[in-house]
Amino acid sequence: MQQRTPQADEVAQANAILAASSGAQDQLLPVLHAIQDAIGYIPPDRVVDIASAFNLSRAEVHGVITFYHYFRTSPPARQVVQICRAEACQSMGGDALLAHAEQALGCKLHAHSHDGQFALEPVYCLGQCATAPSLMINEALHARVTLTRFDALLAKVKEAA
Repeated sequence: MQQRTPQADEVAQANAILAASSGAQDQLLPVLHAIQDAIGYIPPDRVVDIASAFNLSRAEVHGVITFYHYFRTSPPARQVVQICRAEACQSMGGDALLAHAEQALGCKLHAHSHDGQFALEPVYCLGQCATAPSLMINEALHARVTLTRFDALLAKVKEAA
């Protein structure tokens, strides 16, 4: 996926969040969350400003952003499909579900569909081990997901969009 340049309002929002922070290093994670909540992702070209605000190196900030799977450095897709990759879900058909989802969406894990509508992401344990395999579509949790049920859920999401 091609990297895009952040819009002026995104830069202004990130700068406002940075200006409101104390600059104390223990506030880095809350600031990163606030930027992502406001913009939808953390623009890579804002890393320099974030590092400066917290008296950290770019590498340190980049390390934090890439360490936590929650943070994104590119705009999110409109619909996010997260398939549980934990052992219980894998043992109950999660691998087949993932392969089916990749085919249905036309993308691999950590990627967006060609139209940018869907992102396919792994998640490690949704706490539904007894009702595996499970997944989330946007913020909606689904358990005991069969290939047929996945297709029905996907059709419902496409219809609503």
